[in-house]
Amino acid sequence: MADSLDALAARGRDGDREALEGLVAAIQDRIYALALRMLWHPEDARDATQEILVRVVTHLSSFRGESAFTTWVYRVAANHLLSFRKSRLEEQHYTFERFGEELEEGLSETSPSLPGVEHALLLEEIKISCTLALLTCLDRPHRLAYILGEILEMDGTEAAEVLETDAATYRKRLERARADVIAFTRARCGLVAPERPCRCRRRVARALRTGRVDPGRLLFARDPARARAFPGVLAEIRRLDALRRSAALYRSHPQPRAPADLVTALRALLGSLS
Repeated sequence: MADSLDALAARGRDGDREALEGLVAAIQDRIYALALRMLWHPEDARDATQEILVRVVTHLSSFRGESAFTTWVYRVAANHLLSFRKSRLEEQHYTFERFGEELEEGLSETSPSLPGVEHALLLEEIKISCTLALLTCLDRPHRLAYILGEILEMDGTEAAEVLETDAATYRKRLERARADVIAFTRARCGLVAPERPCRCRRRVARALRTGRVDPGRLLFARDPARARAFPGVLAEIRRLDALRRSAALYRSHPQPRAPADLVTALRALLGSLS
């Protein structure tokens, strides 16, 4: 894949539209996934992804092959996401303390049943929404380090190169972010620490009442089969050492896919550039 992307990049620099489309198709999902984990809301992630991909295409001549093409793309994405406008969730200025206090409010043992919405999908929506929101309690540099190192499991040398910092600085950011996430989830999250009271099923009623979850427009849960399979996945996560469970929970999320309308818009853009 790396060799083929480097070859496409070389052709793309020469104005080959087919090569440019191939590059965009190859990287759009991973860029969207990074943006979603950074920004939480799919619309904010969509906007950031489009801007990042436009920047990749229009600055392709600056790729010299001194690193893997994907490393260069992630560097472009990281730089853009560090300066991207505040997402709608970041505007609420969450801290770990405030987020934890909100999780304690309105816990209920009763989850309403809604026609046309599978209970498992509602739980999946709560789980993904909550865990992604937790990441916004980290500042952006530490959030990026956590996503690259813990969720994407990127090699430390490559992650430092993506973030344009030295290895020691990257390790410190990752260690701090990892410690903060582990401390919070072990203290608050019943998925990671079964003795804790917060459970996705106990948050459904409040999420529906406050409009945090709209059963007619789920933001994250798309696959009923995957949602129904999560209890088995959770059992595997809980078999891990307690320090590894938080990252495993994030890695259990479905891989985000770039929205179809974004793909269409990018194709139109590439056509205008050719």
